[in-house]
Amino acid sequence: MAKDAEEHKKDAAYKQAKREGYRARSAFKLLDIQHRYSIFKRAFYILDLGSAPGSWLQIAKKYAEINLTKYVDKYYHRDHYKIMGVDTKKLSSLEDIKIVKMDFTTPEFLIEVEKFFEGEKLDLILSDASINKSGNKFSDQSRQTKLCFQILKLTKFLKFKGNFVIKIFQGADFDNFYTEMKQNFMVVKSLKPKSSNKKSNEIYLIGLKKK
Repeated sequence: MAKDAEEHKKDAAYKQAKREGYRARSAFKLLDIQHRYSIFKRAFYILDLGSAPGSWLQIAKKYAEINLTKYVDKYYHRDHYKIMGVDTKKLSSLEDIKIVKMDFTTPEFLIEVEKFFEGEKLDLILSDASINKSGNKFSDQSRQTKLCFQILKLTKFLKFKGNFVIKIFQGADFDNFYTEMKQNFMVVKSLKPKSSNKKSNEIYLIGLKKK
């Protein structure tokens, strides 16, 4: 077993994730974001990009199910939820969740989204997607930001006042992307979750209330 893999399995968050039934420690990153910004409030139609191994889908399903009974009022409500997860990696199935194995930057994926959600706008888009790192901090940051700009285009599927979460790497291109986010959302927050590796330059941007 590789040294990194051994250290990962000794990690406290990894062990906690396994105890609580989550597929990966990344579940706690999303839970931290939810705790601070309530991104899942009235979220029934959810798209998760870069889903493998599926921990964010597990969280999404948990809150979607809660929302079915929590928000039965005169405001926005649905009697069902729809969740789609997409990744180029193989992803084990999850009950009541649509799993798509494909590249979400392709035109074909747009068709998949339209078909599954039947042309209706989404409440929440999540992205923990990441490039395959080369080890060159500067080129990796640039490539990740380029991917983020591609992902941002998918927010056209979001409803008015819908929410958005995306992972980006801090660096030279960060400010440009942050500015673009500000043009698309009424509120933009940044967060490095507690369970993120302290040495990592990853950070999450949370777009609240799409314009």
